Amino acid sequence: MMDDAPNVMTRGWRAARSELAGMLAVMRVKGPSQLQFWLIALAIGTAAGLAALFFRKGIYALQTILYGSDDLRLASVAGGLPWWWVLTVPVVGGLVVGVILHRFTPDGRVRAVADVIEGAAMHEGRVEIRAGFASAAASLITLGSGGSSGREGPVVHLAAVIASLISNRINASGITGRDLLGCAVAGAVSASFNAPIAGAIFALEVVLRHFAVHAFGPIAIAAVAGTVINRLEFGGVTEFTLPLDRVGAFYLELPAFLLLGLVSGLVAAALMRAVIYAEEIGDRVQAATGIPRWLRPALAGAILGGIAIWFPHIIGVGYETTTMALTGQIGLGLAVVFAVVKVVAVAVTMGGRMGGGMFSPAMVVGSLTGLAFGLIATGILPDASGAETVYAITGMGAVAAAVLGAPISTTLIVFEMTGDWEMGLAVMTAVSLSTSLASRLVDRSFFLTQLERRGIHLAAGPQAYLGDTIRLSAILRPMDHRRAAPEAACREMIATGTVLGENQMLETALRTFERTGADFIPVTRSDPGGGEPVLVGAVFQTDALRAYAKALAETAAEEHS
Repeated sequence: MMDDAPNVMTRGWRAARSELAGMLAVMRVKGPSQLQFWLIALAIGTAAGLAALFFRKGIYALQTILYGSDDLRLASVAGGLPWWWVLTVPVVGGLVVGVILHRFTPDGRVRAVADVIEGAAMHEGRVEIRAGFASAAASLITLGSGGSSGREGPVVHLAAVIASLISNRINASGITGRDLLGCAVAGAVSASFNAPIAGAIFALEVVLRHFAVHAFGPIAIAAVAGTVINRLEFGGVTEFTLPLDRVGAFYLELPAFLLLGLVSGLVAAALMRAVIYAEEIGDRVQAATGIPRWLRPALAGAILGGIAIWFPHIIGVGYETTTMALTGQIGLGLAVVFAVVKVVAVAVTMGGRMGGGMFSPAMVVGSLTGLAFGLIATGILPDASGAETVYAITGMGAVAAAVLGAPISTTLIVFEMTGDWEMGLAVMTAVSLSTSLASRLVDRSFFLTQLERRGIHLAAGPQAYLGDTIRLSAILRPMDHRRAAPEAACREMIATGTVLGENQMLETALRTFERTGADFIPVTRSDPGGGEPVLVGAVFQTDALRAYAKALAETAAEEHS
């Protein structure tokens, strides 16, 4: 009887494995059922939470090895290290980052939240997997070795890589792939901030860019799973330790919070434009000098190391500086100087293509901005003001919301960090103006501005980018079609230069139709042997408009389902 036990276990394992393989085969053909989808959402949220946890732990471990402390006390400890060490570590880290990105990405660029938004809108919820893993490694090394950026952006993209792997495995459709991507993002953000409500809303507000009912359930499940991972490791504590005695004449201060919102919007725009300007300068210098792209992060690291000798608070994520600002441990002059230097350091890090995200830098700059504003406001009207730390928290939320283009989820993050609805009211007041102002100075948010600079027009809405998601090969009429275009007419148009390639996008065809007024345009395929392009068919204006209308209808149906 005992000898039969291993055989029974073996047969049971084989049966379970066969059943799982059968389920995967069915999902590849028909897609997951509702129950299966929710289970997958739970698994993705858990995996994203674990990714966020290990990424955070990895940064802390590397910082401890290189600087002798993790991010919670990094600035204080780094200030006591030899200057040559503070200078050297970011250079070496940047060199390693440059080699990784040169080897594993096609363009030497770190992937982050903007790429996740692009994947949701244009690639059926998929992101680049190989480049994604390389970007996560590069960002971890950047943050561990002195780069001045955030860890939330890389974690969001790493979670998106996990979702993409699963979507590819089950052959998920566009809507399913996007929902799974949203689940991954929700799990990652929730695990990063111990904020499940904000994590779920962030996925809907920033990544999917709609609030469809069908997506909320699984995304909420994933957000809860990510939060559980965080609380199993860190308990139910909030991300920052905040002061409790901060209420004065609160409602009399609402006009001041409105004014802080305007200031925060300007500061957020300055931060975003500084990063964009630094990227442009980096590109020009690289093109003019011919330096290899793998050396660019090391040069940025040298600049950061030089700054860190005098201002060690720029190293890493900056949680120690944020905590000091939120608890009022920084004076007015230092708050202003620290904010300016942090903006410069973030611009150098991102412009030098070292890696990391923008969430934490926006929180650091925002908390310093709010603290400086609060010190001035409470000094002018001490009898009608509460503590200056209220303004620090409000400024943190207002600048972060404007940078991310996420007013709802950022307000919720602050509420979940404080547990105080009155504080949430102050943040909402400031956020409303900061996001409105900053969105007019850039293309809605930092991420959408990044995409706009790459020629991806998501900020204008689906009508501006859907044409770039459909290849002409999917809608052309081949030459053997019963209603094909006349070959002689196609040849004549090719001779005059009115021709498209089968791998070009619908948007190009629509612009060509508008320019030429033609009823159809011939489509060719490149000859692998280097000969003349081969005529494969033609795209008709009616077919192009029908495909465009169908894409718009499907997008509207998804957003309202």
